[in-house]
Amino acid sequence: MEDQLAQFAANFHGKKMTKRILVWLASWCIAGYVLLLRWTCRHTFENDPRPELRKASQNYLFSMLHSNQLAIVTHGEPGTGAMVSKSADGQLIVPALIVSRCTPVRGSKWRATGGKGGREAVDALTQHVLDGFPAAVAVDGPRGPRGRVHKGIAAISQATGAAVLNVVAVPNRRYVFKATWDRLQLPLPFCLIQGYFAEPIFPIPGEKLEAYRQRIESSLRTLERRVDPTESCMQASEESEGTTELSGPDERCAA
Repeated sequence: MEDQLAQFAANFHGKKMTKRILVWLASWCIAGYVLLLRWTCRHTFENDPRPELRKASQNYLFSMLHSNQLAIVTHGEPGTGAMVSKSADGQLIVPALIVSRCTPVRGSKWRATGGKGGREAVDALTQHVLDGFPAAVAVDGPRGPRGRVHKGIAAISQATGAAVLNVVAVPNRRYVFKATWDRLQLPLPFCLIQGYFAEPIFPIPGEKLEAYRQRIESSLRTLERRVDPTESCMQASEESEGTTELSGPDERCAA
């Protein structure tokens, strides 16, 4: 019996090591691909508020969809702190952030009632912003639902006074992984990646965290409907078949 247990433990350990090696290799392949995109893709920005915010010494947070991570990290702002899940999926993006001169901060999504790792990540990212650096959060990660903004970014903004910058990236050539929960987008080399910003959102003294979260989500959904209606309509179609409540009607999808 002891021999069987020892063999089982050895096999289990071997499988874990194999998985770690595969994740490590895959993560650096992704980092190499991100470098290729940085070298070959062009970027444009619409309604970019950052120059004015910098003049005013105003801190800011990037709020993005999980599906847009690769497109946005290809033009990552140096020094940006990025919240990354502690899962294997999160590890896949860490080297890509490093080669983009961003700072990975590990943790799960923030919840008011639990999640030590998530709270630690929110605290670390809050301090990063207070130190004068921007931060980025995939607001519907790490597991969705797609387009559902979690409370972490609202909590960081309230704690730091930082403006929330909703941004949607739209590559003109991309592959969409339709089977994934977020419809992850893979920009293709030599494409044009257009970044669209919504108007900055600021915390209001005395505002409830949930109310602030809803303001951020409404702005992000409205922005995606305007600049990437195809993906926005796909989300609306999936939600109409499930239980997630839509923020409002999407006339483009009804057309």
